[in-house]
Amino acid sequence: MAERDPIEDCVHCGFCLPHCPTYQSWGEEMDSPRGRIDLMRGLRDGKIPMTPTVASHFDRCLGCLACVTACPSGVRYDVLIEETRAKVEHTHRRSLGERLFRGMVFALFPRPGRLRVVGAFLLLYARSGLQWLVRKSGILRLLPANLQQMEALTPEIGFKDLTRQLPERVPATGPARARVGVVAGCVQRVFFPGVNDATIRVLAAEGCEVVVPPGQGCCGALSMHSGRDEESLRYARGLIERFEHTPVDAIVINAAGCGSHLKDYGRLFRNDPAWAERARAFSAKVKDVHEFLVALGPARAARHPISARVTYHDACHLAHGQRIRSQPRALLRSIPGLQLVEVADGEQCCGSAGTYNLFQPESADEVGERKVAAVLRTRPQLLASANPGCTLHIQRLLKAKGMSLPAAHPVEILDASIRGVGLPIGEPDHGQVPAARPPPSSASRAG
Repeated sequence: MAERDPIEDCVHCGFCLPHCPTYQSWGEEMDSPRGRIDLMRGLRDGKIPMTPTVASHFDRCLGCLACVTACPSGVRYDVLIEETRAKVEHTHRRSLGERLFRGMVFALFPRPGRLRVVGAFLLLYARSGLQWLVRKSGILRLLPANLQQMEALTPEIGFKDLTRQLPERVPATGPARARVGVVAGCVQRVFFPGVNDATIRVLAAEGCEVVVPPGQGCCGALSMHSGRDEESLRYARGLIERFEHTPVDAIVINAAGCGSHLKDYGRLFRNDPAWAERARAFSAKVKDVHEFLVALGPARAARHPISARVTYHDACHLAHGQRIRSQPRALLRSIPGLQLVEVADGEQCCGSAGTYNLFQPESADEVGERKVAAVLRTRPQLLASANPGCTLHIQRLLKAKGMSLPAAHPVEILDASIRGVGLPIGEPDHGQVPAARPPPSSASRAG
């Protein structure tokens, strides 16, 4: 019996519209989940061709999955947009500039070794004074918007970050409660190595023996979310093989987008006889670090106070993709002295969306401005964010306003509390906060 086409699950109720960031921005039906599903149906039935305009509507989707949460019919829009983007990449010929830029992004970001080389150049670029000169000269304004965005997103890194290696095994503190494997990631490993260090320390402090299988590559999330399905599955097979010979109770991941993808391996390989069972076995063990720590039971490691007003950003692939909302908050609230303040409409996307802010920089910034305004209204001293792309994007938008707000992964904050060390804490008053742009009227939503 053939699988039911999930396109047919959409009943055009429109509940998704007010939750869609691009529909909020432009009020265009074809830039909403409902409109995009109509386009998918037209392509499937041969009623419309894959034109540049049609492809652009799929490109402009953030893939934030807010519509999946909102949908009362349970439409798997995440699966639909993923499959459609693969069709776009296989059938739509992009401009030479797009092909070159996308080729560069996917030649670098999923490859930690190459990212380290890029990181070395970025370190030289920043410390030689060249970055200051380039930004002051105004030469960046002559570059395409996506290259300007890439330069602006350059993270602050140190030499030790580029040379740091994760230990292959760390024993549990006290009697072992579990044996866990840690996925090192790509961007996380190179540009945010402190998150992996904190993850390992916290797991060990809570009674877990930690193993980090060597030679890990990319999980394939960035490639899959951009329609590069064959490339993504190749990366996935490599990661599965790295963990197959490492017996663990759980496979822990600390990046939201990667975690959502890892948990989907079973579905992605369901029709591959050679890999279906191997992928299911892998995915069954995958746990987000917050999810795992809360499920582990009562905390074993004592918490030291951290006096700070902290705002938590719900990464889309954690809140919508994995339905993980309460666990990060529970861990943060376990820290004495920490005041956790909620963001209004906190599950709205920040605009980063993996590589979206590189491929659709203007749209990413428009969406991000709403998130930044909401964050600033909470008057935080520290931003807690569980995804590296979100952290970079939000901080870049703040910097463009002449503002700064320290950011840390929740597990880094927890690690600082357990070890009794300090964290960078900002001032609670960030000046005048811009008003958020109102969403389209209810009349335009009726579309």
